[in-house]
Amino acid sequence: MFGKKKNMPGGPSKERARIGKEVAARLAAHPRVQEAMVGAAQAYYHLDFLDPVQCDRLIRIIDGNRRPSTILSDREDYGFRTSESCDMDRYSADVAPIDTSIADLLGIPPAKGETIQGQRYAPGQQFRAHHDFFHENQKYWEDMKRSGGQRTWTAMIYLNNVEEGGATWFPQAGLRVAPRRGLLLAWNNMNPDGSPNTMTLHEGMPVVKGVKYVITKWFRENNWTIY
Repeated sequence: MFGKKKNMPGGPSKERARIGKEVAARLAAHPRVQEAMVGAAQAYYHLDFLDPVQCDRLIRIIDGNRRPSTILSDREDYGFRTSESCDMDRYSADVAPIDTSIADLLGIPPAKGETIQGQRYAPGQQFRAHHDFFHENQKYWEDMKRSGGQRTWTAMIYLNNVEEGGATWFPQAGLRVAPRRGLLLAWNNMNPDGSPNTMTLHEGMPVVKGVKYVITKWFRENNWTIY
């Protein structure tokens, strides 16, 4: 496929490299977007991307539809992700404008975006260190190829402030982001050559006090077929 070593998560791709370069240039040119990470990975943030009313509406949706979170892996790990999640209705009046605005900010066609996922973290809940990209040496990769291919960019929005804990931590890249209401954080899961960037390893650190609410939207290299 890419001539990659068996233990590598994936090889280079001209298309993914193109997407990464174009999205990064668009974000860097945006007057309200700031660069969050240099060198190890491409990451950017936008303060107050959502207003308090929008955040509260999404929190209510999450609370009304939450279920135990799952992971995509070839092995089970019951303590790896302990939060609760829900899939947002991308066509609802409360979600559709936000879904479109995220895609527009990054300049990625909406058809390449997965459904927005809402997440709730109560005290003690976490999501241990993981990558958002798909490991192409895993059994699930064949299904992922059929449903749109590799994940390129991630956009995460914090819906509330958290009294203590709950930061998003990139341990290898040296970036730690505390929850802040309305803040959008976006990063490229690929290297400049379009191969998966292992430096984007990140975790949702345990909440100590309060409850953390976020939404996450992942973009694929091709159209997401469940769109």
